[in-house]
Amino acid sequence: MDERRTWTVTTHDWTTEVDTEHLAEVRAHSETFGEGGRRHLLLEVLAYAADEAEALGRVGRVVVTHHPDGSVTVADDGRGTDTRRDAQGRVVRKPVMATRDVRFVDGAVTPLPDGLPRRGMSVVAALSERLVHENHRAEGSWSQTYRHGIPDAGLRGVEGTGTSGTRVTFRTDLPGPARLTPEDLTAFVWLEVEVRTVTR
Repeated sequence: MDERRTWTVTTHDWTTEVDTEHLAEVRAHSETFGEGGRRHLLLEVLAYAADEAEALGRVGRVVVTHHPDGSVTVADDGRGTDTRRDAQGRVVRKPVMATRDVRFVDGAVTPLPDGLPRRGMSVVAALSERLVHENHRAEGSWSQTYRHGIPDAGLRGVEGTGTSGTRVTFRTDLPGPARLTPEDLTAFVWLEVEVRTVTR
């Protein structure tokens, strides 16, 4: 018996690694899920980092980096994305990028600082031509690349940083700048946000 079937549903259902139907729905209705453009997707990523910081009971530090190719990296010092092993000993990551966040379905509305509803990290992944999720925890570090929410390969081990945390780099064709307003920078009470721009 696959022991993942006994895992409880927290923010995501661990028994499903990729919800292709959900990802396709997001892409098919990008005018709704992508409302607010690049800024909204950036706020979705920051909200996830804020969850991590709140779970640790301390203000987390986040660095937002804008790259010349239009991609954005959000790096936090949180606990890192949860990973577990299945009955065969394989590492299984919490499916935050490729499945819906159960907190934000069935009409549940949690507004982000732009006033639009929070829908979860899977929306960011589905609306990004490329998203790289890098994870650092005490038990190991790995990276996963997604194309419109679909993993393009298995987990790839990466060198650890000596600390825990998550790095999400995404690039999307949605309109508008991925720029945070002064109000955005103070809206997440569990985060201290620094913004950087790489020019070359």
